[in-house]
Amino acid sequence: MRARVGQRVPVVVQSRGRRRTGARVLWVCAETVVTCGVVVLLLVVHQLWWTNQQARTEALQQVRVLEREWDISPPVPTSPTAPVTGTGAGSGADADAGGSSPSGAPSDGATRRPAPDAAPGRSDPAPSDAFAVLRIPRLGLTVPVAQGISKRSVLDKGYVGHYPGTAAPGRTGNFALAGHRNTHGEPFRYINRLAEGDVISVRTRGATYTYRVDQILPRTAPRDVGVVRAVPRSIVKPSYGYDAPGAYLTLTTCTPEFSSAYRLVVWAKLVS
Repeated sequence: MRARVGQRVPVVVQSRGRRRTGARVLWVCAETVVTCGVVVLLLVVHQLWWTNQQARTEALQQVRVLEREWDISPPVPTSPTAPVTGTGAGSGADADAGGSSPSGAPSDGATRRPAPDAAPGRSDPAPSDAFAVLRIPRLGLTVPVAQGISKRSVLDKGYVGHYPGTAAPGRTGNFALAGHRNTHGEPFRYINRLAEGDVISVRTRGATYTYRVDQILPRTAPRDVGVVRAVPRSIVKPSYGYDAPGAYLTLTTCTPEFSSAYRLVVWAKLVS
């Protein structure tokens, strides 16, 4: 049938508004996901790269400051019969416990019977103050040692921290240290690569002490306080540790990597 002249023919037009709205929602969601991904990536880069670079730079600068100061103002020599004083446990013990360097021990040219680190009456290092330099040749590590194990003022600066109440370097007792394994300079990241016989040195204002790695405890609980006692022995795994007094160095860090579930412990003995 023909449509009558002047009669309007209805035309159905489909609206695209809903389609456009749905596309915009999807686009906004995609942008949000991408933005979140970029933010997370930047945070990871900051934690794993930037904090390391920043902390390492600051730590190496502190090493240079310390050693420049020691070279300019060495300690005043004392009489061989003068009493030796030190910080932490073991104060008053013989400065060169362990005797002369055994045959085959590496030498850094330091005098083997050095002056004590502190004159009589000198106080302990102030909290967070760097007072020594730790070197581990096998790992290519040079890092300052500061008093205390505060994350913010010591460990997060890329330093190694000295457990309060433990012995001073070179003294009878346990010179116990802690350091980050990941981020903030991660000075102890690769101490799991150390092996029996590896050499570790600790330089202070008055002397350079040489230790040799003796035992490694691959994993223990964070509560295992026995590993930093004067005569270190694990209370979680008693087969690891020592029975007799001596001059020990203890390195502690978290394990496995990127976790703080357990502790990795390396013990060394003073040889010169």
